[in-house]
Amino acid sequence: MGKKVKKDEKPPPDDVFDTLAVESRNAGTVVLMLSSPEEDVQSKACEAIYKFVSKCDENKKQLLDLGAVEHLLALMQSEDKIVRRNACMAVGVMTAHPEVRKYLRKQETTFPALVNLLAPDEDTVCHEFSALALSNMATEFSSKAAIFENGGVEPLIRCLVANDPDVQKNSIEALALLLMDYQTRAAIRDLDGLSPMLEVLKSDYAIIQKLALLALERASQDGENRSALRELEAISKLIDFVAHPEWNDLHVMAVMVLSNLLEDLESLELIKETGGLKRLVALITDQVPVDEEPKGGKGDKGDKGGKGSRNAKKSAKESAAKCNHGTSAKKQESADSSEPPSGEAIIPTLPDVKMCAAKAICRSARSSENRKILHEQESEKMLIHLLSHESFEVQAAAAQALAVMAENLASRDSVREWEGLGPLIKMLGSENLSVKEAATLALANLTTANSNNCQEIQTLNGIEPLITCLVDGREDAVANAACVLTNLAQIETLRVDAQNKGVVRALIEPLSSRNVTVQSKVALAVAAFVCDFDSRENFRQSDGIAPLIGLLSSGNDEVRRNAAWAVTVCAVDEPTATEICKLGGMEILQEIQMSSTRRSPFAEAALQKLLDNNLSAKYALTGNLSSTNFIENGFYDIGQLRPGTKFLTLEEYAKQEMNEKRPIILINAKPDPAFSQTQSQAELDAKQESSKTSVTGKNSRTGRDSKTVIRKNDFEVKREKPHSRERSGSKKTRKQQEREEKQREEELQAQLQREAEAISAAENKPFEAPCDSTLLKYIEEVTEKIQPLPTTREQVKALAGFVAEKMGGSIERGQLSNFGWELPISQIKYELKSNVVPLGKIKAGIHVHRALLFKTLADKIAVSCSLVRGEYNRAWNEVLLPEEEYSPGAPKFPPKTYIVDLIHEPGSLLRVDTPEAQTYKKI
Repeated sequence: MGKKVKKDEKPPPDDVFDTLAVESRNAGTVVLMLSSPEEDVQSKACEAIYKFVSKCDENKKQLLDLGAVEHLLALMQSEDKIVRRNACMAVGVMTAHPEVRKYLRKQETTFPALVNLLAPDEDTVCHEFSALALSNMATEFSSKAAIFENGGVEPLIRCLVANDPDVQKNSIEALALLLMDYQTRAAIRDLDGLSPMLEVLKSDYAIIQKLALLALERASQDGENRSALRELEAISKLIDFVAHPEWNDLHVMAVMVLSNLLEDLESLELIKETGGLKRLVALITDQVPVDEEPKGGKGDKGDKGGKGSRNAKKSAKESAAKCNHGTSAKKQESADSSEPPSGEAIIPTLPDVKMCAAKAICRSARSSENRKILHEQESEKMLIHLLSHESFEVQAAAAQALAVMAENLASRDSVREWEGLGPLIKMLGSENLSVKEAATLALANLTTANSNNCQEIQTLNGIEPLITCLVDGREDAVANAACVLTNLAQIETLRVDAQNKGVVRALIEPLSSRNVTVQSKVALAVAAFVCDFDSRENFRQSDGIAPLIGLLSSGNDEVRRNAAWAVTVCAVDEPTATEICKLGGMEILQEIQMSSTRRSPFAEAALQKLLDNNLSAKYALTGNLSSTNFIENGFYDIGQLRPGTKFLTLEEYAKQEMNEKRPIILINAKPDPAFSQTQSQAELDAKQESSKTSVTGKNSRTGRDSKTVIRKNDFEVKREKPHSRERSGSKKTRKQQEREEKQREEELQAQLQREAEAISAAENKPFEAPCDSTLLKYIEEVTEKIQPLPTTREQVKALAGFVAEKMGGSIERGQLSNFGWELPISQIKYELKSNVVPLGKIKAGIHVHRALLFKTLADKIAVSCSLVRGEYNRAWNEVLLPEEEYSPGAPKFPPKTYIVDLIHEPGSLLRVDTPEAQTYKKI
């Protein structure tokens, strides 16, 4: 055995401090240790801080206040790898606190240091926590710009291919946040970052897949990125991803990416050629995916070969575009991987995925070229299939997509042929307002310029649910339902059916809506349905005129235009036109036409139609009645209407107190009811008198005069009891007086009651215009004597003479001022106790009275003439007459306009361009 050798232990040099093991439980002490020059101390202090800040947010804030972050930033740039690693770990965790991030943003060295730690030669732990710090910092926009400026995008892309899943997760999360900025979207394509992002989808970790889909969704919002993704076959990879049922909680985001990609026509053409749409549609509609080669019995009902499945794929892609991002993100966080089903079992896709697929089609179909391709691929079938899904969100999304697809004319017929209208009509009764709104929108587009779809809606009993939507739905649903009903009203049978089901009354309430879209669509529907007398009367009696007139004052051009059009239709008959004028519609239309910004041809047409069917208002406003305006009973002349003065009804003028102003001249050629009643009463009395005479001749039994018998009996009675009467005379007198008093009281009460009833009856009695039996006789006379005359010229001359004769005869020139006409008219007003004077009662009239009478009588005998009002009680009639003498073979000239002289030489015809005519029109 060898000899034991004693170890030679040299003592430490005299100038070196002996090793000291320090234990500290105070954060401030550890922060002081960060300033140590010894790398081992720095490393252990950083590690201790990492453990401390990982516990809670309060610890992060405490160390920030102690100034630890400044030292950690400096140590992140240390030459020692362990120190750098531990410092990076501490900073990475501390960036979760907003105050720490705020401090770091102000330090110039923060982002360069973090980006440098992503270098390939750095430790994997450094990559992990540096990427974590960048992802936390990238939540603020200013930090996104700083990371991009310091070249942080490229190293993050490089980290996507790392073997460590934590590095991948933090890197893809940072990129997803950076892609919210348009600069990064362009840079990621130039740095070839799209391909690694697609590869990350194959990760075994759901959170990484989720973040990768989020990043792809944001990157695909750029058109050039979509083109690059097509080249990388991203569409096929995403469809493969959706085909994995174990990733069903991530399918929503995958469909979102597909949604963005399918915005481009090239993507649709690509998916059409590769057959990807076929697979996607099968997945969305929960059917067995169809192989490339056609197989019988596996496709949708009604699919024609492979075409139907292609369309389905398209529709699915489009649906992906419209996914709700927030919903998908939540679902993916809670993703649990489930084992794939055995055999060929079909795992239904989640409702959110179906909803996003429908929204994707809706988004893609906004382009007319895309709609054409989607229709060729029969994508409507998938949408119709989704209409029957139990989820309200899926139903609404599918109906919205059908509404957009219906902008394609061929799609409208396809939806009907594939029985898509029935589910939409059923959705009108849904309790969910969004479903009802989407269904009405789809029906509105499907029935536009498509009479077959309109007929189909009636066949499916869809009119009543649409009418119900007018009063029981949100505002957009009401507007859409009104639009559908307007489309249906273009067909007479459907319009009548809807009118019988109460559509006119149902349209009145939405007219008072505050939503301009509802106001506009409902006003247009009113114009479509009140095109006959019965519906107008129904609309008027249901108080629909007032809210319609209120829309004329709207500040929205479309609302005013549609309301004016509805007024034009309503004003076709006189009662409705009168009601519109009564409620101030004429004044509003005049105001609109005087405005330089609001005037429109629709308001002008409404005003003209209103005046043509309310000639009293037209004559008061314009002072002109054309030859096509025929005066009827109920016309009244109030004179020239002054600006700012409201035109009142005849009833309102009649109720005014009698005044000294010109009378309201009334045309009402009817027999006087009081006179006819008196005449009929006289005839009745005469008949009764004759019947009494025949009955009271002789008694039928005795043959004696009955009056004689009565008198004799009375006399005998008087003779029998003279003494008894005298005895009870005083007592009977008192009783008689009491009876008489009681009888008088009863009669007085009965009389007061009759008077009260008469007063109430008079108040409740509808207004009746005064009748003019004299004018009626004038009409009968001219019809008998003047109408048979052979020529219009002779009729005009004879009628002029007749009018002058009835109005006081001819007046010599210069003697008009001496013609007393004012006093007789005032006397008539006094006799009638009213400002309204029937024209026939005027026996002394001048220009204004004679011209009105001439026009009234001429209209009755079909003599065409106009009535024009001048100034100072001047008015005249103009007639169109041919040449007086016409020889055969001579050239024919058009008729000329003449003014009919009714004053000086009644029957004389004055050419309008002659001095005599001008003198006749002026004083």
